[in-house]
Amino acid sequence: MRVFLLALSALASVNAFSQELPTAYPIKPIRLVVGFAPGGAPGLVSPSFVEGPACGNGARSAGLVRTAAQLPTAYPGKPIRLIVGFAQGAAPGLVSPSFVEGPACVNGARSAGLVRTAAQLPTAYPSKPIRLIVGFAPGGVTDIVARALGQKLYESLGQQVVVDNRAGGGGVIAAVMTARSPADGYTLLMSSVSTMATAVSTHDQLPYDPVRDFSPVMLVVVTPYLATIPAALQANSLREFIALAKARPGELNFGSSGTGGGAHLSVELFRSMAGISLTHVPYKGAALALTDLLGGHIQLTFSQPPLVLPHMRNGKLKVLGITSANRLAVLPQIPTFAESGLPGYESTSWQGVVAPAATPQVIIVKLNDEFARALRSPGVGARLAAEGSAPGGGVPDEFAAYIKSEISKWAKVVKESGARAD
Repeated sequence: MRVFLLALSALASVNAFSQELPTAYPIKPIRLVVGFAPGGAPGLVSPSFVEGPACGNGARSAGLVRTAAQLPTAYPGKPIRLIVGFAQGAAPGLVSPSFVEGPACVNGARSAGLVRTAAQLPTAYPSKPIRLIVGFAPGGVTDIVARALGQKLYESLGQQVVVDNRAGGGGVIAAVMTARSPADGYTLLMSSVSTMATAVSTHDQLPYDPVRDFSPVMLVVVTPYLATIPAALQANSLREFIALAKARPGELNFGSSGTGGGAHLSVELFRSMAGISLTHVPYKGAALALTDLLGGHIQLTFSQPPLVLPHMRNGKLKVLGITSANRLAVLPQIPTFAESGLPGYESTSWQGVVAPAATPQVIIVKLNDEFARALRSPGVGARLAAEGSAPGGGVPDEFAAYIKSEISKWAKVVKESGARAD
């Protein structure tokens, strides 16, 4: 009897199991849960799950397999945001652009950190004119460079680049305006050594931080200064000018584009190394200082070649020396300061484009590409070289590092000279 009852119990269990299994199983999609992060499962699986580990076209990482029940009928109905947990270019491994060809190690593969979606780049950027602020009066090198590059960007982007001159404070006024502007790619600053480097040490309370408040785009040009005097001044070499200044201490005036700027500090470095006394007269731009030099109101400027060359060639000004380590190809007859009795002297000016901090990186990269293209164009690159300037270039991170190095360099000059902004 006990055996008979056990048999009946077993039969009942079998019948119950058969009743638990639907006749037409499966009647809806099956959800396969994978216990690994997407792309992280060991090995590969084929789309049909029946071909064994797949390593050819059509193979997908197990973490990417999804069922129809999870996919809305009209998906995707809006842009997809792909978040990457690495800095740009820093993600290990490569992914293929289509994400469906398996781990890609051939042409077309991109670092995961560089994959971006359309949602991150404004569809029509730029969709309105770009404002390029210049911290000096029209006619100076910073202004000339800004207008030349702005025209090239207009030709490639189809939007006007409006140069907005906001002179004063050695470029500080323009820098503050830019730092406080929306970080949307429509306000840029044609910065200089003055605004991004020397001002840090010459101002007790600079109203912006060159490193914190800006997103560097590109270093665009590097230019030496020319020690320039009126044609009537009784000196025909740098040595003769130094002798004249020692004979008339404090009587000779020099002009600059602004107190604490690159030109000002370059003269201060010269004055210190030569052991002479000169009186500083600040202006709101290099062009204004050069005008007074031509009129004989001041006796010296450190000006950049594009401003000086026309006046030197027509005999109105004399150039005594160049502040770079080597002579210029366009002015092979002009000696360096080191060759003129001041070994170790070297100073250059530079301009570069920056945007307000927090400007989307994708816009910074696009602008970097556009300015690089403009510098490579024959009309701009050849002109800069002919005027004694060296085109810049490089990526935003390189410009950021350069700015930091210039801040450190000029801090030492300011400390030794005692130069301060008014």
